[in-house]
Amino acid sequence: MLKEFREFALRGNVVDLAVAVILGAAFGRIVSSFVNDIVMPPIGLMVGGVDFATLFINLGSQPYATLKDAKAAGAPTINYGLFFQTIVDFLIIAFVIFLAVRQINRLKRPAAVPASPTRECPHCLTAIPLKATRCAHCTSDLAVATR
Repeated sequence: MLKEFREFALRGNVVDLAVAVILGAAFGRIVSSFVNDIVMPPIGLMVGGVDFATLFINLGSQPYATLKDAKAAGAPTINYGLFFQTIVDFLIIAFVIFLAVRQINRLKRPAAVPASPTRECPHCLTAIPLKATRCAHCTSDLAVATR
């Protein structure tokens, strides 16, 4: 069983997947920093100086001035500002992945379609070999196809 696992783990697809997961995690952190530190502050400024990371709904009975205070007290909260930031993160990552996949698909060449080894008889429409001079089905005389 250990030998099978080693063969599975060392296959090219598994190693490629592991590299993709690691790069994806690093890319996610970069995008999160971009959203939190660069995108959201100007958006918050445009909507009246709001810091989205501090927006929350307190579900507890005691009021709290900030999300940090509520978290420190262990109060239940709905952090809709952080949720909004996560949505922006997702949209940016999804758009970048869309652009990358679009470029990869553009670079791929369509697979060549192999030439058919047969042609149709013009009289009975039966498939016949390219070099045939007579149809095996209707026995019509045929010219040899030139390709």
